[in-house]
Amino acid sequence: MRFENKVALVTGAGRGIGKGCALELARGGAHVILNDRPGSSDLSETQREIEALGARATLLEADVFQQSGSEELVASALSAAGQIDILVSNPAWGKRCSFLEYRREDFERVIQGTLISGFAIGQQVARHMVARGGGGKMVFISSVQAEIPFALSIAYGAAKVALNHMTRTIAVELFSHRINVNAIEPGWIDTPGEHESFGDEAIQAEGQKLPWGRLGTPTDIGQAAAFLVSDEADYITGSILAVDGGFRFRHCRADDMISTVE
Repeated sequence: MRFENKVALVTGAGRGIGKGCALELARGGAHVILNDRPGSSDLSETQREIEALGARATLLEADVFQQSGSEELVASALSAAGQIDILVSNPAWGKRCSFLEYRREDFERVIQGTLISGFAIGQQVARHMVARGGGGKMVFISSVQAEIPFALSIAYGAAKVALNHMTRTIAVELFSHRINVNAIEPGWIDTPGEHESFGDEAIQAEGQKLPWGRLGTPTDIGQAAAFLVSDEADYITGSILAVDGGFRFRHCRADDMISTVE
């Protein structure tokens, strides 16, 4: 029970990566505060699965895309649990479109939902951790798109690059408070959203082409997050951990290269 007597706040916990992180923290004994957008139909199922593990889960709906939502969420979490020891920050919004056609308002919405929301919730939680004393653990969910310039994803990639830099800067500023701040870069993860975007058959076919022969799972990311917020990772801060099954280097295999013989 690595996280016994710990309270973990996980945003975007209704499904996908956020849910995977929440379940792994619950398996470690944490009391998990589950957040998702107001009206989410997924949060109650995540709560049911956590309670089936014998752990405690509290549901708090709030729109963390808004400053007021972040403030409301942290205040409600502290009212419900009295403390926040762990934050997994997982807000994101993306839109695929060509650079020449990308609307400014969509670009701004992606930056707001993917970068500024992480800043806002991170700041609110960090203020509590500093005031309380005793350290803390923060993990931001980034993406391998911070390293790979995928076409049609200019805003999302830019937001994740900035999120990585923000993670390191926060880590530096919180050194003296012994608050570990890290980020995870998931690769291609098998989430409901990906199936909605690409379809089941395409997901299965493309997964077989990857180095590990499959897409990653929310559990893969959850296990990495659980490690980074554990005592075993006490000496890790300001790091960006890729959890992608080799996705970034999928075209570097010898059989993918063109060889020439004179």
